[in-house]
Amino acid sequence: MLTFLGFAMIATFLVLIMLKKMSPIAALVLIPALFCVFAGKGAHLGDYVIDGVGKLAPTAAMLMFAIVYFGVMIDVGLFDPIVKGILRFCKADPMRVVVGTAVLAAIVSLDGDGSTTFMITVSAMYPLYKRLGLSLVVMTGVAATANGVMNTLPWGGPTARAATALKLDAADIFVPMIPALAVGLLSVFVLAYVLGLRERRRVGALVLPSGADEEPELVTVGTGTATAAGDGAAVATAAGTGTAAGSGSAEGPAGMAVPAAGSGAPASGGDAGEEGFQGLDPQRATLRPRLYWFNAGLTVALLTAMIMELLPIPVLFLLGAALALTVNFPHMPDQKARIAAHADNVLNVAGMVFAAAVFTGVLSGTGMVKHMADWLVGAIPEGMGPHMALVTGLLSLPLTYFMSNDGFYFGVLPVLAEAGAAHGVSPLEIARASLVGQALHMSSPLVPAVYVLVGMAKVEFGDHTRFTVKWAALTCLVVLAAGMVFGII
Repeated sequence: MLTFLGFAMIATFLVLIMLKKMSPIAALVLIPALFCVFAGKGAHLGDYVIDGVGKLAPTAAMLMFAIVYFGVMIDVGLFDPIVKGILRFCKADPMRVVVGTAVLAAIVSLDGDGSTTFMITVSAMYPLYKRLGLSLVVMTGVAATANGVMNTLPWGGPTARAATALKLDAADIFVPMIPALAVGLLSVFVLAYVLGLRERRRVGALVLPSGADEEPELVTVGTGTATAAGDGAAVATAAGTGTAAGSGSAEGPAGMAVPAAGSGAPASGGDAGEEGFQGLDPQRATLRPRLYWFNAGLTVALLTAMIMELLPIPVLFLLGAALALTVNFPHMPDQKARIAAHADNVLNVAGMVFAAAVFTGVLSGTGMVKHMADWLVGAIPEGMGPHMALVTGLLSLPLTYFMSNDGFYFGVLPVLAEAGAAHGVSPLEIARASLVGQALHMSSPLVPAVYVLVGMAKVEFGDHTRFTVKWAALTCLVVLAAGMVFGII
């Protein structure tokens, strides 16, 4: 009964948010509450929710202060050189923009924190997507999938959990998986290339004239036409039909200026090829160029402390945010203004995390997760015993999507490893196969970081899910196939 209710609850949640019948926050709260009553455990709902909130409170605190910290770093100009380099590579070509998104997300993912990756990636790429009228779900889908592959780094979480659960060395799990994960990351870049070509056919490519004083013109490549993407962004509809309409600028997250098409001069009056498509307003009042190296050193020190686990991550971000605000904005009104500028993102993400606590609390508290896992493991045919590594890899896709990493790695993985050991399958193979589903896991409604991604990108979670799940699942299967070809799994 609990098995059926668990799957029914998850399916109901996904269907309602993808059909946009309910907002994610409402669905995360009301649907599990209803199914808790169906399970006959409505009297314990409060206990389940409080337990879930208690477990996710550190995550919510981490995200709140991480958003403030990286928001301040974006405001003061720490990431402007990275943004300029990515935009110079993109050259206003939709294909290059999408590939650049994948590359940037993969690079920033080296810090092992998904929320950090998404904040920096969206802050850099959002204005360009809006300026060119590109699909924002392409940006969120590519970023989430790239980050999912990179999430398997030993300090990213899943590998450490697998090592702890099976009492193995994390290096023994991760290092042999590098070739398969590299193939998976390459497949993300290929996916970004294909999606970028599709976007180029749909909206065209921006041709930058050689003269610095000439106005950029958007020309259509193929048969599609470029369309406005909202927030005042408008683009030309065909080659030779004139320049884009509109003027002024659209406002992106954290005060990022998005130059509106047809606005004439570049943002800073400089070279049209560089400044005209600056992702972050180069003239914003919050810039602190004299403190650039202090902010860079503080960020490196913060990330180093995270990797070395000198303090809990929420504490590190709390201290980092307080120090960044104090040094960069010593006057109290300026500090209040910066906090207010990022309050919308903080509230949205924190609210979503605490709403997700209801969902996870009910899943765990009622025993639905355990019954679902036991049913899936029990459904494995006896003849598949010698192939438990393959089975584990395939199961990692739905299981890490429908439950937290903790639930999968500490609850399900040991059972799968025990079943594999009975047929002579090494626990190391089981552990490596368990990493396969991470590309899909990063778009799970139970992953707090994904709400940072869709929130900052102003994308509906249902739209992101509909678009991303198929590509992320394909990437997972590529990693699994590569692992089997290389003899790793």
